[in-house]
Amino acid sequence: MSREQFPQLFNAQPIDLAAIPQLSIEQFREEVIGAHDDLSRISALFGVRRNNETVQLFAVLADDEQGKLIPFSTFVGKSYPAVAPECPQVHLFEREIFEQLGVVPEGHPWLKPVRFTMPDYSAQKASTPPATAPVIGQTSFFFMQGEEVHEVAVGPVHAGVIEPGHFRFQCHGENVYHLEISLGYQHRGIEKRLVGGPHKRTAFQMETIAGDTSVGHTLTYSMAIEALSGLHVSARAQAIRGIALELERLANHIGDLGALAGDVGYLSTASMCGAIRGDFLNMTALICGSRLGRSLVRPGGVLFDLEPQRAAELQKRLPKALEEVTQAVQLLWESSSVLSRFETTGRLSLDQAHDIGLVGPAARACGVLQDVRHDFPSGIYQLFHIPASTAGTGDVYSRAFVRWLEIQRSVAFIQELLESLPSGEIAALESPSLAPNKFVAALTEGWRGEICHVAITDAAGKFVRYKVVDPSFHNWFALALCLRGQAISDFPLCNKSFNLSYCGFDL
Repeated sequence: MSREQFPQLFNAQPIDLAAIPQLSIEQFREEVIGAHDDLSRISALFGVRRNNETVQLFAVLADDEQGKLIPFSTFVGKSYPAVAPECPQVHLFEREIFEQLGVVPEGHPWLKPVRFTMPDYSAQKASTPPATAPVIGQTSFFFMQGEEVHEVAVGPVHAGVIEPGHFRFQCHGENVYHLEISLGYQHRGIEKRLVGGPHKRTAFQMETIAGDTSVGHTLTYSMAIEALSGLHVSARAQAIRGIALELERLANHIGDLGALAGDVGYLSTASMCGAIRGDFLNMTALICGSRLGRSLVRPGGVLFDLEPQRAAELQKRLPKALEEVTQAVQLLWESSSVLSRFETTGRLSLDQAHDIGLVGPAARACGVLQDVRHDFPSGIYQLFHIPASTAGTGDVYSRAFVRWLEIQRSVAFIQELLESLPSGEIAALESPSLAPNKFVAALTEGWRGEICHVAITDAAGKFVRYKVVDPSFHNWFALALCLRGQAISDFPLCNKSFNLSYCGFDL
């Protein structure tokens, strides 16, 4: 069966589970490796245990040029030949499959825990002795030996109110040869809790996958539910969702630009952006009462409307906030000392971005023309388009500049929507019924990049598997790559230029 014969799906288009091609493991490997070679991306790769001997692996490829998602699967036993040596994009996915299901990808170059959880042997015989879960953080690390080579261990507890993660540097003097990142300290078992759902708590769990991406994850979940239940979402509800998603992007991008300024000691922009970020968070609160957009998006629509008075208030606040952030960011670009710290620091090449499957502003900063809103438009983005914002040098400066471009375009997008807000209902459905034995993959461009949710239902229309891929899952390794050859003192700046989520990775 050739790739041309595989189902070519639009974003959030459901398909019968039986219609997904089932390949041999050799064909499965060829398709995944071939996707890497033809510059398609692996949006998701995960397993479902079918019985005590068999696991079904699913892959979802994203063809950005055609705007199509391509699912296929294979069945494996206790092991299979690893794909990671030929396709670096899947190295974390394969480690995750090994950790969750106990299936060994033979030949994987660095097979170690992702979240330090016990494999799921629930489908095996009761006489099988239970496995012992590894202790979080206790694992082997890559290390170097030699004169003047030394190791620096940072975290998991850090200065300031931030999330836990461990960073292990191998250095020669100040020069970083290798950085290894170990996470999993916040693992909450969200994917396991979703099985058998959707439950009454499911939407609230989606809002807390990554708290700063509450709108993005809940919107992606709602898209999946709507596809599986046939729910129609009005144009007005879609518009309000789009406004909330872009406000979430604005608040975080502005916060990141301020934090980058603070990391190089440029306090003027840092302090200004901190205040302006609050203004955009308050615009989200104006819509739904929550600065993080909680309890706004639900399957079938939204729970809060934008009456003329509040829409007018948003229209009044937006230009002022844009004017203020423009002043703050122009100060940044006009400072030669800031630019000297941003330019050439933490550089990633276009080839590296493709190899590791980089997503979001970090990918666009390397020149990758990739944006779910542009390539896989859904909802209001099918009617109102946002151009993809790119840069070419792949360094801290480019990652900052892409954020600035997106700030301007997000404000223009919201203003356009507010000027022509569609009429209609906003109703959301509390407990929709899902079609049985279906598969759907839904994508949203969160502020960090592509959010992918894959839902599979059983014969009763309940989740037999719900896979979440936060953009941070794709991008943490990029931080490790961009530190190679850099001074260790550049780590805080490089780290903030990605600003990845620990809990979004840990799930």
